[in-house]
Amino acid sequence: MQNNNDFGSILDDYGESLLRLAFTYVKSYQTAEDIVQDVFMRAYEKRADFRGEASYKTYLYRMTINRSHDYLRSWHYKNTLLTNRIAETIHRASSTEALIVTKSEEDQLGKKVLELPVKYREVLVLYYYADYTIDEIAEILDCRTTTIKTRLRRARQRMKEKLKAKEVFLNG
Repeated sequence: MQNNNDFGSILDDYGESLLRLAFTYVKSYQTAEDIVQDVFMRAYEKRADFRGEASYKTYLYRMTINRSHDYLRSWHYKNTLLTNRIAETIHRASSTEALIVTKSEEDQLGKKVLELPVKYREVLVLYYYADYTIDEIAEILDCRTTTIKTRLRRARQRMKEKLKAKEVFLNG
């Protein structure tokens, strides 16, 4: 990663996928943008420190995941989460029409994925959306491949249960 032109192409190549990855963690487009911007700034500042032990894409994904985890542990996130829950409760109480509005199937599936715990959500996104292999996901998440296989199996099972429950609710 020697010159600025190379870094510009990396921004173009990976910016959108890193944004989607961060969004799956933080569930806020604006926060995801901030995280990705921070990742690119740090990557640019530390470009000389990149050892090349993994691909640059893997390196950026790992940085994005770490930064997303940092955000989820922060006081700011916990405070925002509490504020949003209070606002959501007030909104639901005042707007029952909003509950009747239906969403597209893709929207519903995306919401169900976002409801999963982070450890399951991240393997689903990396495996199905980012097309990483189990070995690559293990490297990105710094886990054993057996752990990734287990998480992927459990994530699929949870999604199956969530979708089945939704189907029973709609049909029953």
